[in-house]
Amino acid sequence: MSRSSYPLKLPETLKRDAQRLAKQDGVSLNQWIAAAVARQVGASEEAEGFFERRAARARRGAMLEILAKTPDRPPDAGDELPEGLDSDALLKRTRPSA
Repeated sequence: MSRSSYPLKLPETLKRDAQRLAKQDGVSLNQWIAAAVARQVGASEEAEGFFERRAARARRGAMLEILAKTPDRPPDAGDELPEGLDSDALLKRTRPSA
């Protein structure tokens, strides 16, 4: 396995915590950080695969049926669309291309 170097700057408190955990695990700080990064990469790839599989099973018609049952009222505070984005533009982006 080839290796590469990456200068990593951590907040001092995070570095201390990582050093403590590495010592508890009986490994070097470098080994501990490499394992932590590998776990995060694996988790991210697993999540991406999960959402890709879910998206492949999605049916736009079923989603629209669910949305049709929602009450016609303004969204709760904090649930508004971002400024400059309207629901029609959002629907156009989710429609499959012809």
